[in-house]
Amino acid sequence: MTDRSVASPASRADAERRDAADPLAPYRERFLPAGDVVAYLDGNSLGRPLRAVADRLARFCTEDWAGRLIRGWDEGWIDSPQTYGDRIARAALGAADGQTVVADSTTVLLYKLARAAVDEQLAADPRRREIVIDTDNFPTDRYIVEGIAAERGTTLRWIDADPESGVTPEQVAAVVGPQTALVLLSHVAYRSGFLADAPAITRIAHDAGALVLWDLCHSVGSVPLALDDWGVDLAVGCTYKYLNGGPGAPAFGYLAARHQGRLQQPIRGWFGHRTPFAMGPGYEPAEGIRSLISGTPPVLAMVPLDANLDLLDEAGIGAVRAKSVALTSYALELADELLVPHSVRVASPRDPSRRGGHVTVCAPGFDEVTVRLWKRGVIPDFRAPDGIRIGLAPLSTSFREVLAGVTAIAEELVRPRRP
Repeated sequence: MTDRSVASPASRADAERRDAADPLAPYRERFLPAGDVVAYLDGNSLGRPLRAVADRLARFCTEDWAGRLIRGWDEGWIDSPQTYGDRIARAALGAADGQTVVADSTTVLLYKLARAAVDEQLAADPRRREIVIDTDNFPTDRYIVEGIAAERGTTLRWIDADPESGVTPEQVAAVVGPQTALVLLSHVAYRSGFLADAPAITRIAHDAGALVLWDLCHSVGSVPLALDDWGVDLAVGCTYKYLNGGPGAPAFGYLAARHQGRLQQPIRGWFGHRTPFAMGPGYEPAEGIRSLISGTPPVLAMVPLDANLDLLDEAGIGAVRAKSVALTSYALELADELLVPHSVRVASPRDPSRRGGHVTVCAPGFDEVTVRLWKRGVIPDFRAPDGIRIGLAPLSTSFREVLAGVTAIAEELVRPRRP
């Protein structure tokens, strides 16, 4: 006789079986625990801290900062933006050295790169006055290009994106042309988790003479990238999600080597000067990727990346992606069994090749459900109007945790509300 409890994905035995077969399971022990958290389902917003990070921060304060003081700049801090940029590029971006820096917030880097791209395109051909972006892109991306359009007198060409299916190559092909300066899209959609076809879209934009800027915030550290092979022009991503850099950790910017020296970012700070300590008159941009830097680098905020990039190097982005697919597929199985019967709609792609590292489920009242979940130690996040995102960080999340989280969502759906 078949044991139905073991066969069901909603059984503890099935979750334990998956955990036992997980080659990345030992990595979970390297993360600091959160005592009251039953299931952390928000790794796509803020990653958990590694145990090693606390030690490295303390050592930096007592040895590097206190011990070396201002000498630390000459002994390595000054190169931190490029050092960490190259490490991210090798571990997660599929990019050669010398094209990536860690510097500002995602917003600031998006502005720098988008504005530089538009200025360069307008200078080469005044007809290129359109910026292509989709209606469901992350708010910051939309706000940034709205501001640039106002500054430069350009026009926004909106792709009407389906929040559940994302932007397709066909949609991009339908809007780009001799008038297009820049295409700005997210590689993984923040709402649904849809994974865009970056190589195909990049080729289509290039065939029209446009540049492409990819927002990698929801893919870096979760989905393998090949920026150099894809011919990507520019990219930006944050480090506090799957790279576990901590709240407010600085972002990274990628500028392909072929564009360096031609595209000039608009925020001219002293650290992006060719000779910053000359303190001379007039701005002369530094050579190479360093020209993307503006102000003094946030050295202390980069320290947590040390341990996390070590971990990603050790595990390998291929293994991380395999675990990510397994976790999101399991979440979908659980959603079908526990949530869909209660009129919950799955708003993420079923095809894993078109899905990033999170799954979104939708139902009226999920904003209130999220509040109740947080009180019981189950931590997803809510995205208006009616979506709960289940964000699964492969190196720190177990299958049992996914089971506990989705089960709790199902329980809250049927729990009687107090009058």
